[in-house]
Amino acid sequence: MKPNGRTEPHNVVIEDDRHLPMLKRWADAAQAHGSKLFMQINHAGRQTMRAVTWEPVAPSAVAVKRPGVFSVPRPLEDAEIEDLIQRYAFVASQAYEAGFAGVQIHGAHGYLVSQFLSPLTNLRTDRWGGSLDNRMRFPIEIAKAMRKATSPTFAISAKLNSADFQRGGFSPEDSVLVAQALEAEGLDLLEISGGSYEKPAMMGAARESTRKREAYFVEYAETMRETVKMPLMVTGGFRTRAGMLEARSTGAVDVIGIARPFAVDPDLAQRILDGDETPLDHGDTKVGVRLFDDLMQLWWYQEQMKRMSLGQEPVANIGKLGTLMRNLGGVSKHVIARRFSPTPS
Repeated sequence: MKPNGRTEPHNVVIEDDRHLPMLKRWADAAQAHGSKLFMQINHAGRQTMRAVTWEPVAPSAVAVKRPGVFSVPRPLEDAEIEDLIQRYAFVASQAYEAGFAGVQIHGAHGYLVSQFLSPLTNLRTDRWGGSLDNRMRFPIEIAKAMRKATSPTFAISAKLNSADFQRGGFSPEDSVLVAQALEAEGLDLLEISGGSYEKPAMMGAARESTRKREAYFVEYAETMRETVKMPLMVTGGFRTRAGMLEARSTGAVDVIGIARPFAVDPDLAQRILDGDETPLDHGDTKVGVRLFDDLMQLWWYQEQMKRMSLGQEPVANIGKLGTLMRNLGGVSKHVIARRFSPTPS
């Protein structure tokens, strides 16, 4: 995707086929012992931080309510939307050529696809906005283009919000209808999540009863299962093997998703399969300030992944304040450079 569609500065960007050999090495290494690797394809839209660009794009000019971190986005033109659909499809073709087992359209967590789906962030009056049929046109066209660019047997999945958890936003009823439309396009797997940077339900901002059950979105999967037959995956909140087995026992969940704990314990999947009942540790990232706590959900885990990329072991007690100051320093340097630059960076 385009560099200015990144969530953070060091996201992987695929614009052409120059890195196909590296992508093949990535796929081969990850799948050498029987695992299946999917490439998640995403564009941050209005949730592109200023450390990446001060001029993000989105369906409409609705800024993220995080002052100083995000800029007001420029509404995409029709031709740009069509171009983005083809870019999603091209990245999927690269994943296919590289030997990945599948791809995932990231349509949750307030990123670009999610922005098109939500009436709070999509204020358009053209064919891409207004009714739910119009708002879901973007992800549906992406799924169609991906299938055309790959193979009938190549796995295409999507990550979809169960809801925005904001008044007047993308609702559970909307989510079911979008899931049905994606299934009609031959989607192979649907991952159910929820929330955005403004309402981070995917990071634990849920009711206490939901947290005790571990899986934040199992209830939505149970509702989805009533009308959708494709395999369903739930990610968010799982911390024990017992909790995962309980979710599977409902019949609504086919695949268990684990995210943050992997950044602390990359070998935990094998431990779970071996019957280890030790609760998963995903670290303590809170510093006591809501804005910084939200940002630390990204930065703290990025630091762990950076350590592993350098051949170092993750550290569960890595300093929170040090992590915060290092990342704030990087953002500050970009802001200073932007302020004294004659042209937008």
